Amino acid sequence: MNTANFLSIPGSMFPEQEILVFEGTRLTYGDVLERVRRLASSLRQLGVQPGDRVAALQTNSHQYIEAYYATATLGATFVPLNYRAKLPELEYMVTAASVKVLFVGARYADSVRQLRPKFPSVQHYIAMESRQPDMLYYEDLVASGSPDIEDAEVDEGDVSILMYTSGTTSLPKGVMLTYGDFTNYVVGTVEMADGTPRGVSLLCAPLYHIAGTANIMTALWAGRKIVVLRQFDPKEWLETVQKEQVTHAFVVPTMMKQLIDHPDFSRYDLSSLQNLSYGGAPMPFPVIRKAIEMFPKTTGFVNAFGQTETTSTLTVLGPEDHRLDGPPEEVERNLKRLTSVGKPLPDVEVRVLDEENRDLPPNEIGEIVIRTPRVMKGYAGQESATAALLDPDGWLHTRDMGYVDEDGYIYLVGRKDDIIIRGGENIAPAEIEAVLHAHPAVDEAAVIGVPDVDWGQKIAAFVALRPGQSTTAEELIEFCRQRLASFKKPELIRFVDALPKNPLGKILKKELRAQFTE
Repeated sequence: MNTANFLSIPGSMFPEQEILVFEGTRLTYGDVLERVRRLASSLRQLGVQPGDRVAALQTNSHQYIEAYYATATLGATFVPLNYRAKLPELEYMVTAASVKVLFVGARYADSVRQLRPKFPSVQHYIAMESRQPDMLYYEDLVASGSPDIEDAEVDEGDVSILMYTSGTTSLPKGVMLTYGDFTNYVVGTVEMADGTPRGVSLLCAPLYHIAGTANIMTALWAGRKIVVLRQFDPKEWLETVQKEQVTHAFVVPTMMKQLIDHPDFSRYDLSSLQNLSYGGAPMPFPVIRKAIEMFPKTTGFVNAFGQTETTSTLTVLGPEDHRLDGPPEEVERNLKRLTSVGKPLPDVEVRVLDEENRDLPPNEIGEIVIRTPRVMKGYAGQESATAALLDPDGWLHTRDMGYVDEDGYIYLVGRKDDIIIRGGENIAPAEIEAVLHAHPAVDEAAVIGVPDVDWGQKIAAFVALRPGQSTTAEELIEFCRQRLASFKKPELIRFVDALPKNPLGKILKKELRAQFTE
């Protein structure tokens, strides 16, 4: 199935249904479908063929979504570029992908001009928001294209999106996600639109991230209106939920924290919000507990854990596991489950393996290994990196360490490379971080292992304090000693103003290790 069908099928059946909102622009299915087909027609006139790479460097917009669907209409491959990437990273991604056409947002036009001499494969540059003297203009291509074009026939294994990972530890890897991967995910997750209201989805995750991409596919296929934010801003998010009567939204933990810490949070009517999903990075327990208390009781929380390599969500912790207002034994059980990522979706198999790739019993920590029909095709041009993670029989080594309890809930304890080995004992940073987060003065904490002559590694914690709060390293170490086995307590505490994070809120422990070395 061509992912362009996610738009063209419901778009041809319900052309009058409003489906896409961005700032002052409101579009029906019919509007979007016509614009997409006109753009696809113009791209074909520019020489775009099936398999060609079409990239976009821009923040979220209705045009960005149209650009993806126009690319899919032609059976080509879309390359969403991280607009926060440094120039060398952009150069690497565009050249490695052999991009043929590059859509450019106005704020990135100067950066692209600097790099143009280094982009030999790019034949056409398309300005998305405003006319640029040395580029084609997006709206001209829409106006001049023909709407008489059909969705291209594609094979299930053809690459629909080449999505580059964040590159926090090395150069970005290009994850090849196929038309079949997205079809398996979308069709298996939501029912097709039937013309009835299916709610309103708020898109604030960037479209270069798998969470954003999954949104524009599932929502359009399901008939759920998408309201697009250019970028996340807590006040704008709250205003938009109230104004547009948003029913579904996804945030990463840093976004959730900014929302509940916003001084005007209580002034907004958020009663329309039925489903608030979160993921993209580990959620600190105090943040999700406070969010459950502050959002309306009718808001159902969902922890959605997944990876780019698995075409989005693998496991879900549903609304029933977020309820903290039942009998004491139920509340106690759910408080523990709030630290998990839930259970696998129906199309996902999960194993926990030791260092020798042997299966471990419940409650023993090992590497989480998964198998699903929507695992990536591989890393583009990196066969050895693909083979290191993806077994011939389809099992993907996630590099996440964790365990499965007796009820089938999955708990993550950290990345494989982050596990601390002190005197032969394996120590999960997440366990120590959870205790530090429980201290009333601590806003954020991250734990790493640092070299030690006697023990191999010792435990160092980076801590950012809440505004107006104070504590000492000795007090935090003692706080941990009272709540953890003695060998797990931090031996070094370094106070920082804020922890380094990538745009989706993942803490960059590589940078912390570099800071410690310095």
